[in-house]
Formats: sequence, structure tokens, C-alpha cells
Amino acid sequence: MNRPPTALAVTGAAALLLLAPALARAADFHHVHVTGSAPSEAVGWYEEHLDCQPVADRPDAADCDGVELIFVVQPTMGSTQGTGVNHIGFSYADLTAKMASLEAVGVRGSGVRMQRFPDGATLHDVPGLFKMGFIFDPWGTRIELVEDQDTLGFHHVHLSATNPAETLAFYRDHFGGTPASLKGQIDGLRFGDVWLLVAEHGEGIPATTDGRAIDHIAFVVSDLDAEAATLVRGGVTFTEGPGVPANARTSAKRAFLTAPDNVKLELVESGWAGVAVDRVEEVAADAAPYTVPRTPWGEPDLQAVWTGNSAHGIPLERPSDANDIGALTAEEAEARRERGTLGSIWGYEREWRDTTLGYVKTAPSTQVAMVIDPPDGRIPPMTDEAMAAAEARGRVNTSGVGMLAAGPEELSLFVRCITRGVPGIYMPGIYNNGLQIVQGPGHVAIQNEMIHETRVIATQPRPALGSNVTSWLGDPQGHWEGDTLVVETTHFNGRVPFRGSSENLTMTERFTRVGETVLEYQFTVNDPTIWTRPWTGMFRFDKDDEQYELVEYACHEGNYGMTNILSGARANERAAESSR
Repeated sequence: MNRPPTALAVTGAAALLLLAPALARAADFHHVHVTGSAPSEAVGWYEEHLDCQPVADRPDAADCDGVELIFVVQPTMGSTQGTGVNHIGFSYADLTAKMASLEAVGVRGSGVRMQRFPDGATLHDVPGLFKMGFIFDPWGTRIELVEDQDTLGFHHVHLSATNPAETLAFYRDHFGGTPASLKGQIDGLRFGDVWLLVAEHGEGIPATTDGRAIDHIAFVVSDLDAEAATLVRGGVTFTEGPGVPANARTSAKRAFLTAPDNVKLELVESGWAGVAVDRVEEVAADAAPYTVPRTPWGEPDLQAVWTGNSAHGIPLERPSDANDIGALTAEEAEARRERGTLGSIWGYEREWRDTTLGYVKTAPSTQVAMVIDPPDGRIPPMTDEAMAAAEARGRVNTSGVGMLAAGPEELSLFVRCITRGVPGIYMPGIYNNGLQIVQGPGHVAIQNEMIHETRVIATQPRPALGSNVTSWLGDPQGHWEGDTLVVETTHFNGRVPFRGSSENLTMTERFTRVGETVLEYQFTVNDPTIWTRPWTGMFRFDKDDEQYELVEYACHEGNYGMTNILSGARANERAAESSR
């Protein structure tokens, strides 16, 4: 892929800058703007899978063989499909090998989603044209991969239009480009080595690109004010006039207009280097002493709907490469959150995930790890007896992983929708991080959204349970220490261990409202039969009464999940039997 830089760029969930030589008019095609949520993660994805390179001093841009993709942080309102910019394209010398390598990556996490043709294949060979296939990046950008030996690397921007001929004429008349036909089959414009192609949109008018995975495409001019005046005289209407936006990296101006087929266009001046991300600030406890409100009967008022979304992505233990880090930067926290979101349930689109950047109002936590004691941020060593028992369990494989379940009882407690245990019920995930606290004289009820469990905690002393009475969540006893609700729980049945804990576990939790919208949660794990010393973790919840509502947790979505797991196990057994 040794191609000189062009002046074309694509703009959407990631922005692509395609730099081309001077054209007939003053404008050159400049970039594609792509919505990426966490720009550094998007740059890394295109570097890993499509051979692009990071742009120096630009954490939101990738250079794809002379074409720059710029990634913008904003809520993604859907894929590029159905909009005026349907997809972008890359060309490879051996597309069969390239598609095989991408399919091997898999879709899980920040992988590659393949689009299959009706016959199930990922590749089609179009006679007289080339081999072609489609993939999606994790943020909804549709990408065509082709085998065009004449132009390797970044290949094209593909528009959808109600009238392709009129659309091509618009771009040619206002922004230049050389009319050409790709392999004699598809009409388009050439901007250097990059194609601008147009296909007829068969379902009315294409949807707007604004807010979609590819948000806009851009052209560059040397004098934006003068060029804008020329375009206005030619009948073009600007939606945003020329100006230097807030947080621009240079003094170059930009402007926006709408092209045919609801395509958002950007005009920028030479020297344009994008806009720095203006991130949401992390919600922190009040710097001044905070006076916790009281209930009518005089206890600290913790009542509200709280969410752990901002804590999603915090590891339980301090990573080995973060020994000397006090807190992450906002960019590092954003990237960690994005990895956590993408590395979770692969079958869900981003809008189904509560922690998706751009949708959640709160910024990701910059906390390095949950464990705050021991000071090194790591769980203490296990006792010799516990270590020997863990090794024995590993040898006989009691986890169920790699085994075919004979019935529901052999599946995990989470799959069976029984419980995640304490403190597992509060640990933040990609969704269902809601927590509602309701109080009454002498009692506090804490309901969590995931697997819909409610703990009713007495805050006045009561008779102790017999030693032979145990339960999944143990027996909690609460009391107030100043503004903090302290809950000590014993009498666990040991069937839902936390990090390997036993029925001898004593879990001490502390709920403290440290700000108007911040609830701090600490949990101390004390099980001398498992660990050589107690250890403590901490993270925070954010108040969200206005938007968040706990809804029914319909486990297994009507129990189809359980049915399919067990029927799949039986099918695998039959297949194994028939192969003998």
C-alpha cells in the first residue's frame, strides 16, 4: 500500500481525511468523520484490523494509507446503512486471506462483525469488477473490503442517492473531482486515488448522516470565507457559517452545509486539525463538608435511585502496570470503559448497553482499582489449606465450563437467575446497574436491578439466628455509625462464593452519602479460612432519580435461554455419539 497522500477524508463515528492534489475548483476532498465514543480505542481498532496508523499528537485520528479517519465523541444514533453515506471501502491484494483473518478475530468484544450474503458467504466475486465483502466496526460503520489491484489501501466513499447522476454533478460542480467509471461498471468521481461512488437508494430518501456512525464528509479550501460566499451565490445554504469552533486545535475555520440525500458536509480551511474532545467531568464528592439529609425519624437519608454506571470498568484489583498511578486521566478512564463495554455481551448493539459512552450522563470513574486495603490494591494471599482445596477443585473441574449440563441444576447461579451473591449483586456491569434504597424506622431495604433481589436490613438489634440457619445472601444486621449505614452479614450458605469465599465469610458493608449525588460503597471481606487477612473494596454510585427507573428483570427472556442451552447440550451429545 504505497500510495501518496490524497486530500480526501471521511467523517462519521470516525473522521477520515483524504488528502488529494489540487482540483479544478478551490476545494479538495478532506476527510470522513466517524463516531467512535472512545477515539483512542477506535484508532486502535483500525490500526489492528485495517492497517491504519495513529496520527502524531492527534488521539482522535488514524492515517489509513494517506487517508485520515477522524473519530468524534457523540452518541451513535445507528449504523451508516440507510443514510446518504452508506459505507467506506478498503482494497487488499488478497481479499480471501484478509477476510479469513478478520473472521478468525470473531465478533466478541472489540472484534469484527461480518456481514454475510444470502448464501452465507462473506465474500462475493462480481464478474468484471472484483471480490468484495462487508464488515462493521464496533461503532456501526459499514466497511466494504474489495480486491482492486489498481488501488490498494483506502479505496472509496460510497453514497446512497435518490438520483445518482444529480448527486455526482453536485459534488463535481462544487468540489471538483474527475468523472470516471470504476471498472466500467460504477460511475463516480476520482479525488486522487480515492473514489467517490454513488448507488441508487431504493427506499425513498436516504436518512440523514447527522449523528450516525459516519456523521459527515469534508472538503478543504484555502480561504473558507471566500469559498463560502461563492457557494452561497451558487445556491448553497449553510447550516453553520464559517468560524473557529471551541476547542479547535488550530485557527483554521470550518462550516457546515447539507448536500443532496441528507449528507452532512463540512468545509474546512487548510491547516484544520480537528477539535479536542470536551469531556464530561467526573462527579466527585463535595469538597466542602457535606451535611447528609435526615429522614423524618432522624436517620441519615440514603433514599434514592442510584446507579453504578460510572464505576463500570474499574477492576477489582490494581493492574500490575499501575503500581504508581494515583488515578487515571479522563482519556484513560474513557478508553477503559469502552473496552469494558465492548468486551461484554457481543450480541447487543451499543444502544442496549447502559454504560455506552455518549449515552450515560456521568463520566467514567478514574479510580484505578476497587481494592483499597491492602494498600497495594490486591487481594491478600490465600491460606495454604484454601490454596490446596482450590487446586483440587480445578483438577476435577467443578465449574461446569467445558461440560454439557444434564439439567438446570448444573448451570451457574447467574444463568439460573438465582443470585450473584454479596457484594456481587452491586458490582457494575454493562447494564442493570440500578440500585434503589427505601427506608423506614428500624429498617433499610436495598433493591438491585440485576436479578431483582431485595435485601431488608434491620438497623436495630434483633435475635441472632441459629448456627444451622444459612441462606444465599446471609443474615444482615445493620446499624448507624454517624452518617454511615454499616451492615455486617454472616450465615452464608457458601453456595455463592465471592472470589472463593466460604460459609465462614463475614461481609461488612458501609454505605455513606458523601455528596448530594454520590453514594460511597465499601465492602470488607473477612474469611480466615480462605485469606490470610481481611481486605476491603470501594466504589461509588451516582444518584439518578430523574432518568433511571428499575424495571422488571425478565431473566432468560421468557426462559428461552435455558431451553436453548439444554437443547444445545443434547444436540452436541447426539453429534458426538454419531461421530463415534
